[in-house]
Amino acid sequence: MNELNLALELLGVGMITVFVILALVVVIGNLIIRFVNRFIPEEVQEVVKKVEKAVGPDRKKMAAIVSAVNIVTNGKGKVTNIEKI
Repeated sequence: MNELNLALELLGVGMITVFVILALVVVIGNLIIRFVNRFIPEEVQEVVKKVEKAVGPDRKKMAAIVSAVNIVTNGKGKVTNIEKI
């Protein structure tokens, strides 16, 4: 019975350790994301101007794509390149 208690104790300690480490990874990752988004924002207007220059004749489609990305990502996403696949 002593070996069973030891095994269950090790199982519990191991599972708690893994849970704590994964929770720390999630919390630290979210903090890094918030820090970068708050203190290192990218100007959306500059990205739109760069993409409009690269597109050329089909500006309506490009504007629709940029607008869709801005709506879906709440202004946090950016369009850097569009390629037909």
